[in-house]
Amino acid sequence: MEDMLKMLKELTDAKGIPGNEREPREVMKKYISPFADNVEMDHLGSLIAKKTGSVEDGPKIMVAGHLDEIGFMVTNIDDRGFLKFQCVGGWWEQVMLAQRVTVMTRNGNVPGVIGSKPPHILPAEARKKSVDKKEMFIDIGATSKEEAEEFGVRPGDSVVPVCDFTVMKNEKMLMAKAWDNRIGCAIAIEVLRRLKDEEHPNTVYGVGTVQEEVGLRGARTSAHYIKPDIGFGVDVGIAGDTPGVTEKDALAKMGKGPQIIMYDASMVSHKGLRDFVTDTADANEIPYQFDSVPGGGTDSGAIHLTANGVPALSITIATRYIHTHAAILHRDDFENACQLIVEVIKKMDRKTVEQITFN
Repeated sequence: MEDMLKMLKELTDAKGIPGNEREPREVMKKYISPFADNVEMDHLGSLIAKKTGSVEDGPKIMVAGHLDEIGFMVTNIDDRGFLKFQCVGGWWEQVMLAQRVTVMTRNGNVPGVIGSKPPHILPAEARKKSVDKKEMFIDIGATSKEEAEEFGVRPGDSVVPVCDFTVMKNEKMLMAKAWDNRIGCAIAIEVLRRLKDEEHPNTVYGVGTVQEEVGLRGARTSAHYIKPDIGFGVDVGIAGDTPGVTEKDALAKMGKGPQIIMYDASMVSHKGLRDFVTDTADANEIPYQFDSVPGGGTDSGAIHLTANGVPALSITIATRYIHTHAAILHRDDFENACQLIVEVIKKMDRKTVEQITFN
């Protein structure tokens, strides 16, 4: 397996729900450290890799992907050994049932599956409706509460979806859990790698934030730590190229370039920065797509409110089936997003940042 695919596999196979991002943070640290002057953590757990350019006090450019993935947390073990759980991040009931999960205990990982009452014993009307999350449980094969506890399970344990990283038959298509948002972490790593031998006057921060899925929390603390002049939230976006989805629902198509997000529920993107990025893309013939998302948001939503304000923009990768166990994205979009951010950073200096900010 080539080095890039190996990195993507390690990032997505790592288990890390909000509040327990240690595994993906260690993977990101391993891959980003060779290209950084130093790597630190804020007190909430976000990883901050700093690389100074040719000017010691140049503009601070923050490129942030979030380490966490949606998952679950054990809240109770019943007398028969079944686990009740709390969703951590946004889940849709239709994609949860009969899916495999891993319970992360102090004694090691325990396999399980999400279950509920079988439809065969439900009234006809109930079978037409999705099962409420509150009626679901996790079956780990325990026969009693005591046996589950012997396995090491206890309330508060993280529960993570199962889906191994897979290169599909069309090798441009990559399937995995946790693309939301290990692809953003991969972009931050790759941007620092590509800038290693490039001349530019900026200080670039590649950041893996924590707890994005529960309120953009790590982006707040890490941006406060960095105090950036420019911020990029790199994340996944909605792919509008599956059956039943029209352009009224979602504009972007996989493989047609990264998405430049004009608007989402957390932020109206900074017009000056947006224009600078798209002008750079046009000049370098890098494909991109405009998009807006009426619901949800990215780390940019927290970054742009730091201190007295930060020009910020979300650059995302159109991805199918986000917030499920298995998502699919297109490798070309990843490559083009990395190249676009690199070209933008190479064009920036103190004067350019001031023009973006104040014009």
